[in-house]
Parts: sequence; structure tokens; C-alpha cells
Amino acid sequence: MKAVLVLEDGSVWPGEGFGAFAKVSGEVVFNTGMVGYPESITDPSYHGQILCQTYPLIGNYGVSPKAFESDKPKIWGYIVSELCDVPSHASSEKTLDAWLKESAIPGIAGIDTRALTKKLRVHGVMRGILETFNTRADLAALRREARMCPDPNKRHLVGEVSVKRIKTYNKDRKKCVAIIDCGMKLNILQCLLRREAKVIRVPADTPFEKIMEYAPAGVMVSNGPGDPKQCGATIETLRRLMAADMPIFGICLGNQLLALAAGADTYKLKFGHRSQNQPCLEEGTKRCYITSQNHGFAVDVRTLPKGWTPWFRNANDGTNEGIRCLERPFRSVQFHPEAAPGPTDTEYLFDEFLGRLP
Repeated sequence: MKAVLVLEDGSVWPGEGFGAFAKVSGEVVFNTGMVGYPESITDPSYHGQILCQTYPLIGNYGVSPKAFESDKPKIWGYIVSELCDVPSHASSEKTLDAWLKESAIPGIAGIDTRALTKKLRVHGVMRGILETFNTRADLAALRREARMCPDPNKRHLVGEVSVKRIKTYNKDRKKCVAIIDCGMKLNILQCLLRREAKVIRVPADTPFEKIMEYAPAGVMVSNGPGDPKQCGATIETLRRLMAADMPIFGICLGNQLLALAAGADTYKLKFGHRSQNQPCLEEGTKRCYITSQNHGFAVDVRTLPKGWTPWFRNANDGTNEGIRCLERPFRSVQFHPEAAPGPTDTEYLFDEFLGRLP
């Protein structure tokens, strides 16, 4: 199988194909993590994106469902430098190639992922087309098509990955937390279940009244894909929850949604943060945490209303990594305290959130 990646600037990246025979378009992004490719591939925050791994060898420990962050792969395409066809790990059930093939996702290997990443860092995230084929591709047609690629962030991507019906976990526990599922990573749920919380998982567009029927002690807002401004129903629900003084904790996209509900603004980052080694400083302290991240948008702290303050900031570029309300129980972080993959430095935030609930 052969493959080609064509970016909207007309650049062509030929390589070897793997996974499914398919042609996809999407936002081409990169992740600098050295491990955790099954977690990244199944992270719903990558919905709408073609993912490039900067670590050169991918697939070396195979695929195990135990590492999944959702029920199936959520990326639209996959880019690696070198694909391992013979994985070695006790928990591996299949190869990366076989997994993507059965999931109808195309991949390309054998390209210079370092050069591609440098291009994206200089020019910013680009849209592109990835096609796998047996004979030859029409490069002229692909270049024309790549220039016209639709922006996936104009779609309501959250609605495509959010849970479709309300689910309850740990039904016999007393402390109840509702999670607004915007494309939640499963380890967020596991972090709450390990702490003996009753969890009500609701779709992203669930109205205020329906959430309140379950009488939660607090509400979490999960990670998810795309532009937070596409999530009008979720933002309105958060406004009403805030008016009711419901304790709220947001993660990743949840940080942006909470900011928008409070009256602040968000913006698109040049190439986003996608890795397991992002340093974050807690505002007002000298404490730095190493965090796992996956986001392409950020909160504009200059627009935070009175009574709100930045909570964390990125030590690399100074962008916002969390906000909190000074007088009311609302706070959120841009990074992933549940990690998976990545460091567990900030998992204490789950204990802190649950400890504040009645």
C-alpha cells in the first residue's frame, strides 16, 4: 500500500500506507509524546484531526483495549515516521496496522515527521488530505482539494463524540458528581470512580433542569474536540449552573467552556499543545507541574470578568492553563490531571474537587 499527505499549502509528503484504504481530510496536528499512542488515538479530543507522532517508532508495543480512552479510535488519520509490524508486549492483542485497518482509518509511514512538525510550528496548524492507495494518486487533484479542505472546527465536533444517553456509575455511593461529556477521556471517569463517587454522565447538550433532577453535589465538564464556541447549549447550561452556585470543575475544553460561560473569550493557538511534558506554573507560587495536554484553543485571560483570576499558566509560552472564581466554587484547568498517558503530578485536583463538595 502507498500513501500521500497533501497540505493546504500544496506540499506533498509521499510514504508507505498502512491501516485502511481511504481518503480523509482534517486538521494536521502533532503530538510530541514518546509513549501512549493507543491513548492518543482513542482520545475524543482528536476527532477531526490527522495526528502526526514526532516520536520516530510507533506500534512497538502493539494495541491493548486496556489503554483505550474511548470505545474506538477517534483520529481521522495517522502519520508516523516508522511503523513497527512486530510488536512485543504481554498485553498486546493486535498490531497498530490491523487495528487501524478494522477501524477504517488510513495511516502513512516513512515520511520525515520532524520536517513536517517544523513546518506546522512555523506556519501553524494546517488542513490536509491523507490518502492510501495501491496504484497512483492524482496529485494535482489532491492539491486542489487540499486548498479547499473544510475547517473541521466549524462543525459541532463535540456533538459527534459526546455520549448519547445518560449513564450512571457507582449507583450506591452517596457523593454524586455529574459529568458533562464533551468527548470525555475514560480515565477522567476512572479517577472519580476510584475515589468512590457516584457519577452521572450526561450528553454535552443536556439542559440545566435535567442535570438538577439528579441532585449532584458538583458538576465536572470534560475535555473534547474543536472550537468551544460551537458548544452553545453547554455554555448556557454552565451559566445556569453558576447562577445556582453549583460547584464546577472543568478539564481541557471544560476550561474554555467555563471561561465563555463566565463572559470571557477564547482564541485558537498557532499549533496547540499536544504532549505529556508541558510545564505549568501555579499562579502566585513557585510550584511547577509537568502535565499531559491536548488542546488547540486557549482562554484569553485579559477578558476574564471581575472576580475571576488565572490559576495556572504554561511555563513555555505563558498561555492560560486554568482559571478560578475567587468567591464562588468554580474552577478549571486546561491540562489533563487524569493524565493517561503522562505524569500524575496534578491528579490531586480530583481529591481537592471532591473534598470541597458537601
